[in-house]
Amino acid sequence: MKQVTIRDIAEIAGVAKSTVSRYLNGGSVGKATREKIDRVIRETNYEPNQFAQSLKSKQTKMIGVIVPRLDSYAASRTMMGIDELLTEVGYQMLVVNTAQQTEREIEQLYNLAKQKVAGIIWLGTTVTKRHLEAISTIQIPVLLIGQQHDDVHSLVYPDHEAAYALGTQFTEWGHRNVVYVGVYESDIAVGQDRRDGFLKAFQESGAHVRVIQTTFKIEDAIPIGEQLASEAGSISLIVCATDNIALGVLKGLANRDISVPKDVSVSGFGGYDFTEVFHPSITTVQLPHRKTGEMAANMILQLLQGDTVAMKTFTNFELKVRESVDNIK
Repeated sequence: MKQVTIRDIAEIAGVAKSTVSRYLNGGSVGKATREKIDRVIRETNYEPNQFAQSLKSKQTKMIGVIVPRLDSYAASRTMMGIDELLTEVGYQMLVVNTAQQTEREIEQLYNLAKQKVAGIIWLGTTVTKRHLEAISTIQIPVLLIGQQHDDVHSLVYPDHEAAYALGTQFTEWGHRNVVYVGVYESDIAVGQDRRDGFLKAFQESGAHVRVIQTTFKIEDAIPIGEQLASEAGSISLIVCATDNIALGVLKGLANRDISVPKDVSVSGFGGYDFTEVFHPSITTVQLPHRKTGEMAANMILQLLQGDTVAMKTFTNFELKVRESVDNIK
């Protein structure tokens, strides 16, 4: 027999999952809603999760923030936005680093719950069944940033749409021989959605695209730039999945005396501060990392209050057309 979950109780009672969680943890719930939830629990013979029951004591005014890398520009800017808004309303941010390790992400979901955080903001790279089991077990609000899943409230960058828009701009400038330098597919947002947006734009124009895979690290992209230096002229554009990758590729090309954009164009994605002051300034997509942090803080507070929050919320983006990509049409 399938075990009844909080989600099941919420669906049958016609209330939000966070409302059921608040009821089970002794929080404030209206009389009519409380009676409705109580009736469904009796009818379904629901047995409260023992782990969650151990968390019934008063929670702190702390919001846990799980980040994949402490040296990430996107993560640091996002955390700044989270911290500023939480501080304004009397909450504090508790940051834990996972070093891009799935096991540590799952461990930290449990650890933060044990530390009585009120909610968790998770800057995710991938969502597995075990992540979802942990979120269901701890029974506190969790907000996912940068990735999306139907069962988790998600704040998502429009990676596919932004990549398609930038790729379309490049095809309008005449680029037809392109190399795309991306990351592993387990990262849905960057490894798949971002890549697919670019490929769709290039394929619609009849461009020839070769895909190379690397990591998020600058140092791993440098040898790729060095290798592609010998193809400058036969390829007109190197599209990079992140600004860090673009920076590594630019360094590799410079090591082989290749001039950008004279010999070959290079683009990034993310809109990091250095892209504007670097020479040549990098054509990229600017994502609102700091604003996203503020949005995330607002959303987790709304979930704590039992407000209705969309399961999926998209941020915006802006194309930054600069010096590193030539119009060759």
